[in-house]
Amino acid sequence: MCNSIDTLKEYSAQIEDLARKQGLDYYPVDFEVVPNNFMMEIAVYGLPVRMHHWSFGVRYIHQLIRQGMGHSRIFEVMFPGDPCHAYLVDNNTLPENTLVTAHVLGHADFAKNNHLFAQFMKMAGGHILEEAAARAHRIEMAVTEYGQDRVEAVLDAALALEPHIDINRELHRDLYPIEHPKHVEPVLDAFQKRYRNLPGESAQPDKKQAAKRMTVPPQPEYDLLWFIAHYAPELEDWERDIFLAVREESFYFYPVFACQIMNEGWASYWHARLLREADFLPHDLYLSAIKAHSDVVRPYAAERQLALAVNPYHLGFSMWEDIVEKQGLDAARRIMKEEDDFGFIRNYLSAELIDKLDLFVYQERGDGDIRIAEREVHAVHEAILSPKFNYGAPRIAAQHLHVDGSLQLVHDHQSDGRGIDLARAERVLEYIGRVWRRPVTLHTVGDRGEARVVTSKRL
Repeated sequence: MCNSIDTLKEYSAQIEDLARKQGLDYYPVDFEVVPNNFMMEIAVYGLPVRMHHWSFGVRYIHQLIRQGMGHSRIFEVMFPGDPCHAYLVDNNTLPENTLVTAHVLGHADFAKNNHLFAQFMKMAGGHILEEAAARAHRIEMAVTEYGQDRVEAVLDAALALEPHIDINRELHRDLYPIEHPKHVEPVLDAFQKRYRNLPGESAQPDKKQAAKRMTVPPQPEYDLLWFIAHYAPELEDWERDIFLAVREESFYFYPVFACQIMNEGWASYWHARLLREADFLPHDLYLSAIKAHSDVVRPYAAERQLALAVNPYHLGFSMWEDIVEKQGLDAARRIMKEEDDFGFIRNYLSAELIDKLDLFVYQERGDGDIRIAEREVHAVHEAILSPKFNYGAPRIAAQHLHVDGSLQLVHDHQSDGRGIDLARAERVLEYIGRVWRRPVTLHTVGDRGEARVVTSKRL
C-alpha cells in the first residue's frame, strides 16, 4: 500500500520536469489519490460525479466480479481538460503510482495535441467534471419535482442511445429550416432582358415557386439524441435537458473511444521512456515500476496463452516503439497529432509487425473450437477496427416524422456491415416510445437478410 504521499509528490514533480524537458506539452494535471471503491465508481460512471441510473449499478457489479476474478485492475483514470484531472488508487504501491504518474503525463500530452481531442474539447469544453456535476444536480432537482419514475424513464432512453450521435456534425447546431428556400429571380443582363421582351416570351408562366415546408428530417438523421431532444412531440424542457446532457458527455468521450489504442500506447511509451531516464529514482523502485509496466503491456492474459482480444496497451506501445525506431520521435509526434485509431492501424500496423506480434483473425466453430482464420493485413486491420465503427453502435437514423407524430427509424445495415440484436432493439424502442409518446418503428434486417420491422409497444 502506498503510504508515502510526500515521496510520491516529490517523484511526480521531478517526473513532470523531466517530461517537459523531453518535449511533452500538456495542460496542468491535478493528481488525486483515492480509495479503490471510489475509483471503481469513477470507472463505471465514466466521471467522478454523474447522473444516477440503475445501469451504472449493473456495470459496477460486473466490474467488481471481473476484479475479484483477477481479470481487471484499475491503476488510474485521467480526464482530459484544462486542467486535466487524474485519479490514482491508494492501494497501488509507490512504484506503481510513480509509473502511473508518468503514464498520465503521456495521456495529457496526447489529449492536448491530438486533433480529434482538440476538436471535441473545443466543442464540449475543457471543464467536463464541473459541468457533469452541475448536470447531475439539475437531474436530482428533476427527481424531486417530477418523481424518480418519470426521470428514470427519460434516462433509460437517453443512455440507451448514448453512442448515437453524429460525430461529423457540430455539438451546437441549428434546427432544420422550416421551409425550402424560395425561388430567387435571376439577375438578367441587357441581352436577356431584350430576349424576355420578345413576342410570346412575356406570356410564359411565372417561374416563381411558393415556398414548401421541409420534411422532418430533411435527410436521414444519425444524431438521435439531438433529434429526439428537439423534435419529440411532447418533450418537456427538463426532459430535453437530460437528452442534451447525455449527448454532450457522449461528444466528450468520443475521442477517448476513437483513439484508445493510440492513446494508451502513447502513454505507455512515455511512462517507459520517462522512468528509464529518471535517474533520481531508487534502483529497486525502478525495477518494481518496470515489472508493473511489463504486466500492463503484455499481450497474454496469463503465462503464454493465446489472447483472443487485443490489449490496446500492448498493441499501441509496440506500434509507437516501431514508429520511433524507424521514423524518429518527430515523425511519431506528427502521427500522434494527425491520426485516430482508424488511420493509425491502417497506415502503421504493417505485415511485419502483425507477424511479430502474432496477430490473427479467429473463428469459433460449432463445436466450440477456435481456429485461426486469417493473418492477412487488411483482415487483421478490419477485425481490430470494426468494433470501433460508428462509436461501436449500429448505424441507425431517424428517417421520417409522420403527420401523426409517429417516428420511423432505419438501420443502415449495408454500410454498417453488422447485424442488430433484435431483442435489445425492442427494449430500446420501448424506452424511446415512452419519451416520444407516439409509435416508433425501426426498419432493419434479420439474421438471413430478410426485412424486419420492430415497433415500440403501445402506450
